[in-house]
Amino acid sequence: MAATTKTFTYVVLDPNGQQKKGSMSGPNQAAVSEKLIELGYRPVSLEEKKASLAQTEINLGFLQRVGLKDLSVFCRQFATMINSGLPIVRALNIMSAQTTNPKLRDVLNDVGADVRGGQTLSQAMGKHKEFPPLFVSMTQAGEVAGQLDEVLLRVADTMEKELALKRKVTGAMTYPIVVLVLSILLTGAMLIFVVPQFQSLFDMVGGQLPLLTRMMVAASDVLRTKGIWVILVLVILGFIHSKVRKTDRYREIVSPIFLSIPVFGPLLQKVAIARFSRNFGSLLRAGVAVVTALDITKETLGQPVIEDALEPVIQAVREGESVSSRLVGNQWFPQMMVQMMAVGEETGNSDIMLEKVADYYDEEVDTIADNMASALEPLMIVVLGGIVGTMVVGMYLPMFTLMNQLQG
Repeated sequence: MAATTKTFTYVVLDPNGQQKKGSMSGPNQAAVSEKLIELGYRPVSLEEKKASLAQTEINLGFLQRVGLKDLSVFCRQFATMINSGLPIVRALNIMSAQTTNPKLRDVLNDVGADVRGGQTLSQAMGKHKEFPPLFVSMTQAGEVAGQLDEVLLRVADTMEKELALKRKVTGAMTYPIVVLVLSILLTGAMLIFVVPQFQSLFDMVGGQLPLLTRMMVAASDVLRTKGIWVILVLVILGFIHSKVRKTDRYREIVSPIFLSIPVFGPLLQKVAIARFSRNFGSLLRAGVAVVTALDITKETLGQPVIEDALEPVIQAVREGESVSSRLVGNQWFPQMMVQMMAVGEETGNSDIMLEKVADYYDEEVDTIADNMASALEPLMIVVLGGIVGTMVVGMYLPMFTLMNQLQG
């Protein structure tokens, strides 16, 4: 658990004797003073910030999370410092002082303290869930090989490409989700505010209303008289879903459904293959053992069906078989990728081949996302128009009935 962090204002002298002012976070005054000295400054004064500002920063630390962008920026800057010859502890102190993410600052403070206590960087990072297993394993491999700065740059590249991949998928999904939400809001507004205006007309018509109109009137009554309960039930269901969706059982049921949806299914599959190729290749290039690399990569795919398909592959590799030989004929792994992996294994360039495969599927995802946006736009307009049209027809059907009665 991260130690309680306080914020201190300081006045220091730099190596040239110039006075500087600023603020820094740490567990106590002594730790902040030690950190400033390690950075090459001579403290003149050091005072704790009073209540509100410090408390606000602590609260933000609870709310904020460490994302891929934060980690990739940290990796790139930290690798540059290590390459420049800075000791790891001092580099961590600098990164902690300059990061704008309170949560990451607390984590780096803890990592720095553990490294000062004699632990390796990977051991210290492994204690915090903010650093994914892929990150920790590659860092450990870099420490063993004496190439920590190079490996950290590869980690940064991997995370930046993963972030770009997520943005492509999010961009493809955003438009239909926005249209769906707008459709629900528009339907609700019409049921609550428009349908009641026609109620007197419906009473004039008398007799049996058309089925569509009866359904609209019933839905309108429910929303107007029991709307609070409807909202409460939806909130409860949303809360239950947010908890259940994290369970393995839920993901095992939902994953095949999503992968079987036309257009969306192939997109999600290609995203998983791109992740597998990039993460597996990055781990192999860093020097991580094949079985360990497969175990770590399996947890990053985001699709339980494909993750399960890797289990027999991992077992076979433990027994001495190659990865590609067990992927032949697997429905989730394209044979083009399998053949390129086989060539990589034969030539000893598996990491390079996997990187090429990942780049190829990144482009495939990009193309599908663009085509999806172009295809869904007119489709969503038709859906939205259909909903509005159905509502209008339902409201005017009784009027046609009334006109027929008057003419008769």
